[in-house]
Amino acid sequence: MSFLIPLLIAVPLCSAVANYLVNANSARWIAAISGFIQLVLSILIWKVYADFRAAGETAQFLLTAHYSWFPLWNINLDLGLDGISVTMLIMTSLVVFSASLLSWNVRNDAKLFFSLLNFLSAGAYGFFSSLDLFAMFFFLELAVVPKFLLIGIWGSGEKIASAMKLVLMLMGGSALLLTGLFVVYYGAGGNFSLTELASNRLGREIQLVAFPLLFIGFGVFTALFPFHTWVPDGHSSAPTAGSMFLAGISMKLGAYGCLRVATYLLPDAAVAYSPYVIILSSIAIVYGALATLMQTDLKYMNAYSSISHCGFILLGIGMQTKASILGSVMQMVSHGLMTALFFGAIGLIYQRTHTRKMEEMGGLLKSIPFLSAVFVIAGLCSLGLPGFSGFVSEMTIFVGSWEHSDAFHRVATILAAASIVVTAIYILSAIGKVIFGPIRQASHISLEPASFVEKLGTGVLVVAILFMGLVPFWFTNLISEDARLIMNQFTLLMNP
Repeated sequence: MSFLIPLLIAVPLCSAVANYLVNANSARWIAAISGFIQLVLSILIWKVYADFRAAGETAQFLLTAHYSWFPLWNINLDLGLDGISVTMLIMTSLVVFSASLLSWNVRNDAKLFFSLLNFLSAGAYGFFSSLDLFAMFFFLELAVVPKFLLIGIWGSGEKIASAMKLVLMLMGGSALLLTGLFVVYYGAGGNFSLTELASNRLGREIQLVAFPLLFIGFGVFTALFPFHTWVPDGHSSAPTAGSMFLAGISMKLGAYGCLRVATYLLPDAAVAYSPYVIILSSIAIVYGALATLMQTDLKYMNAYSSISHCGFILLGIGMQTKASILGSVMQMVSHGLMTALFFGAIGLIYQRTHTRKMEEMGGLLKSIPFLSAVFVIAGLCSLGLPGFSGFVSEMTIFVGSWEHSDAFHRVATILAAASIVVTAIYILSAIGKVIFGPIRQASHISLEPASFVEKLGTGVLVVAILFMGLVPFWFTNLISEDARLIMNQFTLLMNP
């Protein structure tokens, strides 16, 4: 079954080429079918992985594949999956399938649009399944140029400035990453293999140098404070599918890198720098929530909210308990699904009302009930209502964070938990203004109802959010052992 991961990467790459060789209408169908195949493949990978585990397979990474790339520098395309990366693949395929469907009405150069979208998804699959640090960096960078083009060509508002800001910020993060990777490479005697680096721990001095480079580099991608400034403008200017990918997947690439590379491979430094990670994460959580409270544009609201929610991911990583890391991974998945759904709903509402200003909308439940219901579901998941994925992920982080008995960790946990109150205020306020109350504009009395394609595109994300919220043990059973393996790295510090 080692062919499954390369196949999952190859499908969007082939689709990207095919999209550009056919007419616009055929490109839409190819993108939708490709997205469906990717979703089916990711679920099949999940099943095969679970079957191997049930059969007693104990290797950390399964479905591995090895391809020699640049043997002179010991660079290989090594692929493999554990429970954490399996969940990331499933989340990615869900968002990609949904984004492909919700972009059905793209008119301006649809062929290029869907080609770029598939390049983004191929980069994400490769990144989450790479066991070679250089290959991981390559797949991360594969998505940067498509992001710039998606915003610059199909975006709105100050799209060129926003696209330039996004690319410059991410390039700065990439520069730090590349520097940190070479520090690790030379410190390990010329080795990029993730599994070998985990087995043969680097010296403490090298870790202390490499960790801030890698964590901040990946942190730029996941809105680590104060390197978050590209997020509001980038998300708000991007087209619907671009916003869904940026918030739903791209920010998780950074979070996954912070966990899988910086924290897992450099545990000595992760422990030493953990207070700073916790401080910056707590600031991001509180600042993001308060900044969101001031927004009147729906896209800006969701963008600033993403800064806060991604702060929970980094907080869970910084707390370094099994429960907090488990919650961090669950938050990656939950936020990926929720924010993609939110941006999707906002984009569909904007297509009908031609405004994103909350004060210009109202009573949409009467004219577009299905999209209004989707908007409400995304909002309730964002504020952490029980029964939705946001509740189980954030509560797991809080439980894991509270395991520390000292004042510093407890205060950070309380501040993070208190931000939920602020989240409830701006989410319920937005729902009240946009969905309920009187209709403020005559043109909003009769709006186009959601099409079948739009219902399917949003419906798959709604089902995933509810599934994760109602039966979270499907996810915890999948990733709990891998969270324990990460924790073992810290245990070895106390018992060398």
